[in-house]
Amino acid sequence: MWVYEKKLQIPVRVSAPDPRMAKYVISQYGGPEGELSAALRYLNMRYTMPTGKAKGVLTDIGTEELAHMEVVATLVYKLIDGAPIEAIKAADLGTHYADHDRSLYWVNAAGVPWVAAYVSATGDPIADLHENMAAEQKARAVYENLIHLTDDPLVKDVLRFLREREIVHFQRFGETLMDVEEYCRQKKVF
Repeated sequence: MWVYEKKLQIPVRVSAPDPRMAKYVISQYGGPEGELSAALRYLNMRYTMPTGKAKGVLTDIGTEELAHMEVVATLVYKLIDGAPIEAIKAADLGTHYADHDRSLYWVNAAGVPWVAAYVSATGDPIADLHENMAAEQKARAVYENLIHLTDDPLVKDVLRFLREREIVHFQRFGETLMDVEEYCRQKKVF
């Protein structure tokens, strides 16, 4: 169904290991407003969309969110890779290290594991598209918060790219909402 290009959407570089920042960024991997939640939400909701265009938008954005998961995972890994154990413990990642070493795991910044309850779907396309627009705004806000938490210009570049994609997704969902509302207003003759 998809063609996978083995290349990240944006090169991910960090100036130096920073486990403290990795702990914050991992929230966009497995937190409630993170990329996993978004990808699963959109790829699930596409089935109840009333038009092919709306299904296509949800498929496209859901797939891109999977690509964002790869970017976030790479960023987290690079921020932890090479960090001494003392820095990992100082960043309060000792419990993560005990269970997962330097491996990624779907958690938020507080270490709470991802749960399916983060993903909502009502079956009402208009309500679900509003939910998607809200999800994109929340993700944008989290990326802005993360940008404020780092001094690393390379990390900021990646976070800015991801933030801008959330803005584009919000706009695309808004356009899709208008199309679906128009479709729902039309009289159906069978």
